[in-house]
Amino acid sequence: MNKKPELLLPAGSLSRLKTAVLYGADAVYSGTPDLSLRAKSSFPMEELQEGIDYARNAGKKIYLTLNIFSRNKDIEKLANFIKTVKQLNPDGVIVSDPGVFDFIHSKLPKIPIHISTQANVCSALTVDFWKKMGASLCVLGREVSFNEIKEIRKACPDIKLEMFIHGAMCISYSGRCLISSFMASRSANQGACAHSCRWKYKTYVEEELRPGQMYPIEEDERGTYLLNSKDLCLMPKLNEILSAGIDSLKIEGRNKTEYYVAQTARVYRQAIDDYYDNPKKWNPKIYMAELYTLQNRGYTAGFFDGIPDDKAQDYNDTSSKSDYRNCGFVRENNGSEIVLELRHKLSKGDKIEFLSPLRFEPYKLKLGDIQPANSKKTVETLSPGVANQAVKIKIDGENIKLLPVLTVARIKIQ
Repeated sequence: MNKKPELLLPAGSLSRLKTAVLYGADAVYSGTPDLSLRAKSSFPMEELQEGIDYARNAGKKIYLTLNIFSRNKDIEKLANFIKTVKQLNPDGVIVSDPGVFDFIHSKLPKIPIHISTQANVCSALTVDFWKKMGASLCVLGREVSFNEIKEIRKACPDIKLEMFIHGAMCISYSGRCLISSFMASRSANQGACAHSCRWKYKTYVEEELRPGQMYPIEEDERGTYLLNSKDLCLMPKLNEILSAGIDSLKIEGRNKTEYYVAQTARVYRQAIDDYYDNPKKWNPKIYMAELYTLQNRGYTAGFFDGIPDDKAQDYNDTSSKSDYRNCGFVRENNGSEIVLELRHKLSKGDKIEFLSPLRFEPYKLKLGDIQPANSKKTVETLSPGVANQAVKIKIDGENIKLLPVLTVARIKIQ
């Protein structure tokens, strides 16, 4: 059996980084203060240092992303990035731009450099090129089929390979999309995508001799969300992936919530470990049931079996297919009660499910009277509208130990 691959989780903030580590990630990837491709997920330097120390103390790795396509205005910032890397000493840097790669490799020849999915690495020839340039790992493009991945693995045994197994799918070629820039003046490749592919469009025609008179084109049974891909989920294919010798399995979503990070980490962690414990009895159904509780647009295997058909799209709407919502996370645990910081409205009688990092089965609790954390009075309902709004909840017996700080909770909507 192949060596167990690294499970790599996104960390768009310090709390998400700690959540990923708590729930079983082997490594996390994070943005830098001003040069990440995810404009809304950068860390202040102090928090980034704290996150790296936290990961290292837990025996985990952390990679910094610098996967911009550089413009002239970015060049002067690269010297500061080199200082940042020297100060923080991450386990690797993720890049896509050849010029940025050359700059970092020349200034920091000992730092491992990973080639980002933005570089569109889709063949053994390209993987071999980056290996010769000095890269230590290539993130394969989402457009590569699994048969092609196995061919690349066979042809390139001396470099690490990484593939995406879960997360949002871009309608363009690994993020090379111009719609957002055209429609909202927000460049996807500069980390500010407006997700214009998720918008609902109406189509009209204008007849040449009737300028200004627009005639609508009626939608067919596929609706009007013509660019709306379902989300990638390769859990049903995980046993095949684990047998192929891939070095790192990546979850997309640096801008997602702590709940998303926790749930994807715990489910894929459990699925991977269970496979290695008993591959013959491994079955994806129990893990898929958990992944369907995440907010999602429906799931697709993407390009795993080749070019996807229209079943990979949702032409009708972009709403979540899940009946569950993020309820909040444990902010404090004093050994007899917890403080749950809210992300969803709670009412007396609601049933909460805590996703403990210490066991796979959720811990379920029915709420009695609700006590706000900043009050001695009880209420019937409480909403998370106020910043840091939280409730105190008493937990019986040994169950309190199942809920360390940062444990997430969910609630089923009616």
